[in-house]
Amino acid sequence: MARLIKDMLRRGRPLVMGILNLTPDSFSDGGVFYREGRVNIDTVLYRVQGLIDGGADLLDIGGESTRPGASKVTLNEEVDRVLPALEALRNRFDIPLSVDTSSPALMIEAAKSGAVMINDVRALGRAGALEAAAAMSLPICLMHSRGEPQVMQDNPQYRDVVAEVLAFLQSRIDECEKRGISRTRLILDPGFGFGKTLEQNLSLFRALPAFVAEGFPVMVGVSRKSMIGKLLEKPVEQRVYGSAALAVLAAQAGAAIIRVHDVVATVDSLKMLEAVRPM
Repeated sequence: MARLIKDMLRRGRPLVMGILNLTPDSFSDGGVFYREGRVNIDTVLYRVQGLIDGGADLLDIGGESTRPGASKVTLNEEVDRVLPALEALRNRFDIPLSVDTSSPALMIEAAKSGAVMINDVRALGRAGALEAAAAMSLPICLMHSRGEPQVMQDNPQYRDVVAEVLAFLQSRIDECEKRGISRTRLILDPGFGFGKTLEQNLSLFRALPAFVAEGFPVMVGVSRKSMIGKLLEKPVEQRVYGSAALAVLAAQAGAAIIRVHDVVATVDSLKMLEAVRPM
């Protein structure tokens, strides 16, 4: 499965990763897939068909909201949200599925259920996560974050946000290698919006070429985030154009995966970029 992701990354343009938040409280689409307190699989299947028709290359399924101020989720809650949907999608569609989780137990079960990638906003920082990743062969996305969602936006401080985020990711790469996790399995994410102010996010975005220069595929997730809302003074549902603009800029900077809510707008924007400047 790691080879599948590598083959996709060789296409010469960023992969468009569609977001599937199976949570009641995610900042953009929380509760969309809920009925009577549980994830409604029929609604999930309908949404995924739309993402596939819109041109998504892969999907990222999450059962824990990591928006600023989000409530903590138990392992059982996260598993109950993710695994039934993952299994239903594997039985219905051929699209590659990533699972957005920091929970070692869910990582293992997701791999058994057909996930082709693990996306961890805590960069394998939870107890047992490195061991779980070492026990599988899937690609792993290591993301930078500072603090848990409940407090991560409480006045984050950096002397040099770019240098510190790069240093953190390098430290996680080193830990992975010590546990026998090959560098060829790793993807990096600067973690836009995770313990960063607007100016810190903008500094990181401008520095994307430095992250790409580290030699790992880089994933960018800025879709509909508050950095766009603050700049454009737009609510979440009106941040599509700002998100698409940043997707194009991320592609120009060398991003390998762009994680988005609005697949059609992103795919169309990248097609135009590809037409005028082959990537």
